[in-house]
Amino acid sequence: MTVISTPQRGPGSAERDLHWTLWDWRRQVSDLYGRIRAMDDPAAAATHWRDARAALFRDHPQTPLLPGAALPRYFDHDPRLRFAVEVAPAHETAPYHLPAGRDGTVELLPFGETAGLSETLGRELTLYWIGGYGGGVFLPFLDATTGKTTFDGGRYLLDTIKGADLGWTGAGRMIVDFNFAYNPSCAYSPQWICPLPPAANRLDVAIQAGERL
Repeated sequence: MTVISTPQRGPGSAERDLHWTLWDWRRQVSDLYGRIRAMDDPAAAATHWRDARAALFRDHPQTPLLPGAALPRYFDHDPRLRFAVEVAPAHETAPYHLPAGRDGTVELLPFGETAGLSETLGRELTLYWIGGYGGGVFLPFLDATTGKTTFDGGRYLLDTIKGADLGWTGAGRMIVDFNFAYNPSCAYSPQWICPLPPAANRLDVAIQAGERL
């Protein structure tokens, strides 16, 4: 793992270093997802993702882990929980406003729904557009493991503001792979406040894939 060098210290350098290292964290996450999208073997891609996340969480100055905390743990890889789905317009379009600490609130705008999960998982999931400058696609979810063997605030699959994007197939279908489900930063430390999944994205089945407690 390579971390960019920080500028020379001086007045205001602590704030600059914070922005500098956060920039590097986001770039590395974006590069990681670029690599896994280019890999032909989903299981190998998931292993690479886990190893790269372990290095970031262990070594990077922007790690959300508290000192002495364990690295993320995962369920065994399950190829049955990888889907290529179409995206249909969202049935419910009313925005959600969720608390975001010092940032005030986050506006989530439902704009699409998966089309291809309900037969296996019992329902489709809503895709949200994050309001604000630039925006981004956000796909959080809860399931029957939530609060039991996975984080009680739910998990994320996509967050394109942070570079978490599993991509599309050549046939124009979106990749939804629960083996890449991960915890929001607030699962690791109380200093973070994260938007949590709306009730519309609660699955009744247990998704035993991706990050676990």
